[in-house]
Amino acid sequence: MQIKVKCSCGEGKCPEWAIVELQGVVEAQPHMQGSLQNLQIGVLCRPSSQESYTFTVGYHELTGTKVQLKKPLLVLKKIKQGNDDEENCDTNSSRVELDVIGIIRHRILFKTRPRARISKAEPVVKEKKDKAGALNSIPLT
Repeated sequence: MQIKVKCSCGEGKCPEWAIVELQGVVEAQPHMQGSLQNLQIGVLCRPSSQESYTFTVGYHELTGTKVQLKKPLLVLKKIKQGNDDEENCDTNSSRVELDVIGIIRHRILFKTRPRARISKAEPVVKEKKDKAGALNSIPLT
């Protein structure tokens, strides 16, 4: 069987993609198991002055770097085209075409353990009574 590969975005104009490589497993909560499509699991950021990336998932923050792949990978979309001139089309008679929708040249590698992101605690306010009996708030820092 012959499979044609075509690029509809034009030569040299394919969108750049990247692979995000994590150590461990990302698991969805039990009530989300059926609807993982378009699920946002975190926020990926790159400070403009650095070559490091941060990936924030909930209260965890990972730090990673951009690594170039030895060989680039293509992102393909499979398009099945049936034969219109035959009345009894089966799966063997349909043609398959692959459309290039992106190219992957880099991966973002997170190989360290996640760091816990803890927000600053609110300052403790201790109340003190003065001689007149009024309450005064004194922030403790």
